[in-house]
Amino acid sequence: MAESEIQDDHSRLAAFMSEAWDDDEAEYAAGIAYAINKGWHSVHNLYAAAEALCPDSMDSRELPIYGGSPVPHSADADPSDPPLMLLEPPGVAQAARFLTTVSFDELWNAVGAGIGASDRARQEHLEHHLALREFYARAASAGHAVVKAVWA
Repeated sequence: MAESEIQDDHSRLAAFMSEAWDDDEAEYAAGIAYAINKGWHSVHNLYAAAEALCPDSMDSRELPIYGGSPVPHSADADPSDPPLMLLEPPGVAQAARFLTTVSFDELWNAVGAGIGASDRARQEHLEHHLALREFYARAASAGHAVVKAVWA
């Protein structure tokens, strides 16, 4: 989302995300959207290993998955709208730096066994890491914010 379009309004952001979800194939192809289905917490756990490996990244390790500010539902919001987080451009840039400097192999060696010891689990997490790195780099270079939604 372009910085000029940022609004801390849950109804508007939910509509934005719903429209994006409807166009997900085109948005994925354009590199302006990325989704992790049901595995976001284990990807977060992978990044949490950065605390021990590179203590200077302490603030950044939260950003790719759980970073941002919650966008509260307004009084007139549809209660079925998903929880939303808004990561503004400075946080997006910080997440992009973190993802380009952290070593996937070192993270995986530190916590991979706890996430899933299989080659398939490693490959899935590597694919998420590479896609997130590209997504955040593109968003940061454009000066964009990132809106995150959790659909149950």
